Order: sequence, then structure tokens, then C-alpha cells
Amino acid sequence: MSDTPAKPRGGLADLFVSRPIFGIVINLLILIAGLAALVAVDVREMPDVDQPVLSVRTTYEGAVPATVDREVTQVLEDALSALEGLSYMESTSTTGSSRITIDLSEGTDVDVAANEAREIVSSTLRDLPDDIEDDPTVTKSDSNADAIIRLALMGDASLDALTELAEGVVYDRLSTIDGIAEVTLRGEQPNEFRVTLDMPALLSRGMTLFDVSDALAALRDDTPLGSLDSDAQTLALRVGNANVTVDTVGQIPIDANTRVSDVAFVRLLPEEDAVLTRVNGQTAVGMDITRQSVGNTLSISEDVAVAVADLQSALPDGVRLFVTSDDGTFIRGSLTEVMKSIALATGIVVVVIFAFLRSPRAVMIPAVTIPVSLVGTVAAIWLTGFSVNTISLLALVLATGMVVDDAIVVIENIVRKRKQGMGPFAAAAAGTNEVFFAVISTTATLAAVFIPISFLPGQAGGVFSEFGFVLAFAVTLSSITALTLAPVLAAFLDPGKSALEATAKPQGWAGRMFDTVMDKAIRMPLVVLGAAGAFV
Repeated sequence: MSDTPAKPRGGLADLFVSRPIFGIVINLLILIAGLAALVAVDVREMPDVDQPVLSVRTTYEGAVPATVDREVTQVLEDALSALEGLSYMESTSTTGSSRITIDLSEGTDVDVAANEAREIVSSTLRDLPDDIEDDPTVTKSDSNADAIIRLALMGDASLDALTELAEGVVYDRLSTIDGIAEVTLRGEQPNEFRVTLDMPALLSRGMTLFDVSDALAALRDDTPLGSLDSDAQTLALRVGNANVTVDTVGQIPIDANTRVSDVAFVRLLPEEDAVLTRVNGQTAVGMDITRQSVGNTLSISEDVAVAVADLQSALPDGVRLFVTSDDGTFIRGSLTEVMKSIALATGIVVVVIFAFLRSPRAVMIPAVTIPVSLVGTVAAIWLTGFSVNTISLLALVLATGMVVDDAIVVIENIVRKRKQGMGPFAAAAAGTNEVFFAVISTTATLAAVFIPISFLPGQAGGVFSEFGFVLAFAVTLSSITALTLAPVLAAFLDPGKSALEATAKPQGWAGRMFDTVMDKAIRMPLVVLGAAGAFV
């Protein structure tokens, strides 16, 4: 047979053997797509299997639980019952507070549901009591709302000074990092104006608590002013002028003859907070970093580490900013271990292939299919919206030994055709065409085995959905590589040549031992079947 490229005769393999650049380009595109997806794919520790939950909180200062339940909770429950995707709703009414928890059905977009819930709550405001200070808040509760990095700011400074640093230079720097959705402060303690009423003085002037509240309302904004305390009620206040002082608040007129300082004692004190942050027994200000749903945890972790190093040089002496918890560390460690496992699995697979094919050229071809199939699978993960996590990486480890099956079948048949006297190009085309449907059917069978795992109900299905699909992606790409790249490489590397040379030479000890074992196994079938039964 001639060693020149075979002309296309209608088979798929003939097309790639006669036009090798075409087959190489197809596989390069798969490889490049996978490498590009490595940058954009979502990276997390575990698959996103949390059921989306909404929480609606309302504050009704001074109201007893029965009043909160009747005038707030029940009104909001009746309105939110029309929320699309609602699966289950429960509520809790306590003194001065109402909380409604909404479980959404599987597959519901939590962002869309949150916006719809906010619209429902807004339309219900006119049915709520007029003296509710703040509108009800709707928050999302899913895995993306969990902090991925936690920082601590501590040192030789007062808690108020640490709070000012955290809310200022540190917050501003961290907020500029791509992929961060929110930076939440924990244990901060800013100053506030505390207004303590002198009730005898107030009542002797014929005034009530609400007269003082109305007078102070002119200062309300988004900056904490403090609280207005009495024996029966506490009112929260806000201030809109950063230059406001104790004297400014005290000189606010209540009427023509009375000022706040006449009936109250005004002080600037640290804000009372039930949340305290301690690191190694020392008081600190904590910062929780929440990522965007499309953010990459590893890149955010690296950017935060750089920002912390930059900020440390700008902080006062004796003040330290450091990372106390970082999910990126665990993910990075998992990725490293999985890469080691993939490298080890690849090495074992290559050794096993060489032990049976006994041809370095034949081993090279299926070995090339491993990186092409695995890296290309990352592109499929990104296209389907999955993430690189512990479960999907486990699937890649298992796929390492499976993606070479199709290529081995193709190469073995090409080598057989070569032994029959065909030239390398003709053997590559004929050998691949002969097993074309066998490769396709094997791939379809494997996909049919793994994909149903992805449809398990509940959280088990959420965990293994990516596992099954990733394995299916990997074996599908392996069949594409085996039918396009393997015949091209076989035509030029000619693995059958070394097989022919090995046939012409006396067999080595390994070959003789292998033939002896096979001959004995064929001659003693009952022993082989008995050994297999013992293993079972």
C-alpha cells in the first residue's frame, strides 16, 4: 500500500486523514476553549445546592408580640402568599420585631423572587401601622450570601478609631475589588448622640415624648444620631450633618420657650451593639466579604490579599489588618490535590496502555487525548453554568481513565489494519471508519449511565447533577478527539510500524510471559471462571 495520504472516500476518518490540519484545528479549538474557560468559570468549594430563601424583617418598636402578629406579620403574609415560586412560609412575631421566612421552590430565580417580594411589600406599606419607623426589608439567603473571606482590624487603638478606619479607608479599598458584592462590618462601634429625657421637667412644661421627637426629626438622615430614651419607649434618631455636636442637638428648639437641653441630657457615647468581635481574646472590628454570584473566589482571594498588604502600610502604627478566614485557601488546596490526582492517574493510564500495546508511538496518541478531553470539559462546565468544585473535579479524576478508551479502540484497530499490510494513511482511515459506530455507541452508553444521576431529587440531585454531566461531557469530547485527532496522529506517527517490527523480532521476556499467561487462561477456563467467582 502507498504511504501517501488517502483520498476521501466518504468516511469521516478519510476526511481528517486527507486533511490533517482540519482535525488538528478542531482539537485545538476544544483545547483553547477550555483554557479560556479556566479564567471565567465559577470556582467554589461545593456545588450550589442550597434552596433559595427570602427573609422579610420588620421593626415595630414598643409593640407586643400579639400586636406585631396582627398588624404586621399577618398583613405581610397575606400579601406575600401571591409570590410566584413560593413553596413554604413561616413567621415569627416578637416584641417589636416581625420575621417572615419564605422557602422558594427548586429552580426559582432568587433575584427575580426578591424583586417581586419587594414590590409586594412596597404595595402593602399603606396597610401597615403609620408609626413603623423603617420599611420592611427583604433579603436573600442562599450560598452566595455567605461570606467567603473574613478580615479583622485590631491593634493599639480605641474601638471607635478602629471603626472609623474600617468604615473609611479599608471599606473603600475593598469595595473596589472585582467580584465582591458586599463588605459587612461586624462588631463596629461608632459614636452616637444619646438623648436622655428628664420626664418631670418635660411634663411640667406640658410636653410629651413626641414633641421632642418631632423637634429632633429635622436632623434625621442616614447617619446614626442615637436613641431617645424614656421609661416607656426608645426612639432611634439619625443625623444628616457630620458637624453636629452635643451643643447643636441641645440647642434645637422644641417650642418658642423650650430647647432640648432644657428637658433632656445630651451625650456623645459609643453606640450600643449586641455584636462583639474578638480575635485571640482582643477586641477587633470584623469585616465579612460576600462575593457576587458570578465572582471567582480564587481571584477575589488573591485581590484581597494584595489589598490587605497595601492597606497595612497605610494604617497607623500598632493597627493590623489580617485575614482570619479565606475559602480560597481551601479551594486552592482542593484544586492542587486534584491536579496531583489527575497527573498521577494520567501517568498510571499511560503505563497501563504501554504494558498492553507495547508501542511508544501507540501510547502517545491516546495520551494526547487526555488533556484535550479534560481541558475541553472545563469549557462545557462554563457553557452550562456549572462550577469547578470538589464534586466536578472528582468527576474529572474519574474521567481520566475513561477518556482514553475510545482512542485505544481506534489505535488498536489501526495497528491491526497495518499488520494486514495496509499503508499508514490507509490503515488510519480504514481502521477508524471500521470502529466509528462502536465508538459512538460506547460514548452514548456511558452518557446514558451518568446523566440520569443528575436527575436525582433533593440535595443529592443538586450535588450529583454536575458530577453526572461532567463525566458525560468528558466521554463525549473523548469520542470526538478519538475520531478526529487519533487517525491523524496515527497516519503520521504510524504506531503500526513498531508493531510490525516487534512481530518480526523475537519476543522479549514480557511478551513471552504475557503469551504464556493468555495460553494457560484459554486452556483452563474453569480455573479462570473459578477465580473470577471467588473475587465476586
